[in-house]
Amino acid sequence: MISFPSPWHVFVYLLLVDPRASALDKYIAAVYEHSVVLAEPTPKPVSSEEALKLMNKNMDVLEEAIKLAATQGAHIIVTPEDGIYGFSFTRETLYPYLENIPDPQVDWIPCTDPKRFGPAPVQQRLSCLARHNSIYLVANMGDKKPCNHTDAKCPSDGHYQYNTNIVMDSNGKLVARYHKFNLFMLERQFDSPPEPELVTFSTPFGKFGLFTCFDILFHDPAVTLVSKLQVDTILFPTAWMNVLPHLTAIEFHSAWAMGMRVNVLASNTHRPSLNMTGSGIYAPGGSQAYHYDAESENGHLLVAELYSHPSLSPTHPAPVNWSSYATTIKPVPEDGDFTGLIFFDEYTFSELAKEAGNLTVCQGALCCHLSYKMREKQENEVYVLGAFDGLHEVEGNYYLQICTLLKCASRDLQTCGQPVTTAHTHFDFLSLSGTFSTNYVFPEVLLSGVQLAAGEFQVLSDGRLVTQSGTSKPVLTVTLWGRWYEKDPPGPQILSGIL
Repeated sequence: MISFPSPWHVFVYLLLVDPRASALDKYIAAVYEHSVVLAEPTPKPVSSEEALKLMNKNMDVLEEAIKLAATQGAHIIVTPEDGIYGFSFTRETLYPYLENIPDPQVDWIPCTDPKRFGPAPVQQRLSCLARHNSIYLVANMGDKKPCNHTDAKCPSDGHYQYNTNIVMDSNGKLVARYHKFNLFMLERQFDSPPEPELVTFSTPFGKFGLFTCFDILFHDPAVTLVSKLQVDTILFPTAWMNVLPHLTAIEFHSAWAMGMRVNVLASNTHRPSLNMTGSGIYAPGGSQAYHYDAESENGHLLVAELYSHPSLSPTHPAPVNWSSYATTIKPVPEDGDFTGLIFFDEYTFSELAKEAGNLTVCQGALCCHLSYKMREKQENEVYVLGAFDGLHEVEGNYYLQICTLLKCASRDLQTCGQPVTTAHTHFDFLSLSGTFSTNYVFPEVLLSGVQLAAGEFQVLSDGRLVTQSGTSKPVLTVTLWGRWYEKDPPGPQILSGIL
């Protein structure tokens, strides 16, 4: 007699032989935008007890957000950069807030064995929060590592200080640690590791990679995690200061997810006085949830469902040849082109003088093409098409190729490129493309009130960003933001100065 295995035996066999059998097709993600409790400015370091008191105030707030996310079924939550101790420290005053964070290969659950690597009250509490709520927890904190004279790069105080992301799994185990590589110019309290760290970890709901804030503008580790290590989702704690028109958190992070065709969980610090706001849960096809609030002082929790493996989802966008369409168009010189500045970069602009038409503007090797139709041209509003092809040299050195349609701050053309938050002009049709020399192009559409145009535009495989039936709100900017990584100078991007 032929016997068949029971369904239970089949299930156990599949789990043992094919781990993918237990994998989830979708998962619930959460990010929390945290209004950080800051320490009082002091020229001298506080005691470790005072430092922990401040950090516990922030973790009290994070605990409520983590519990709420868990009750909504979240599998993972991301909290912001600087979310536990804040910012505005010197190297010396930050030291009491640091802990020794070991390599995750040590197989450690801080919640159950807190003193194994020295005092670790912050890691212990984060571990317990993850364990007791059965959720993966991503947090940003400070790591300290001793060094001595045998290390030529050892700082004079005898230790390294790293801006660090950690991940605790749903059992409270430390499963990932990442030291920020590309430090922003105000982060003089931290050291950069000698090489970019490529940190990934796998879960039943996908493969994850992580990096921090300023890292997103550079090839390593950000691009390598996606292009070579093929992660499904990027975990992104940040303390992002919004810069209009192209670098607000919600527009750039959602555009990066679309351009890299990967999920991004972006958790921003909330501090409107420093232009810090804007968090989101982004998929390759667009935003699933986002938050931008430049008025209140309140934190905000976002929860949304994502595909665990977006490249296998039915909504995953096709690859794009970003210059395919634009190179078929013969540039026609425009009369009246002029120059203007956006974030200290000199663009070539051309005004949209008619309600509808075709326009081309070129700079260097980049030609930007726009076809458009305004619903009704507002007499008091001016829009321009702009192109920039060159080296950006402000808070870092990196090469850009950008095509942008944007609203000017006033009818004075000298205001084109200045920050604008509201508009009144609707477009019934838009098609923007460019002769890009890079495959790394990030499509942005930002509407009046600093709102995303989720689901209101698409990128065609030939490199055109199009809106076929217009947008729900007036347009601030429509941009193809290209990063020419191959031309960048080597090494971590650390500059001194004030933005």
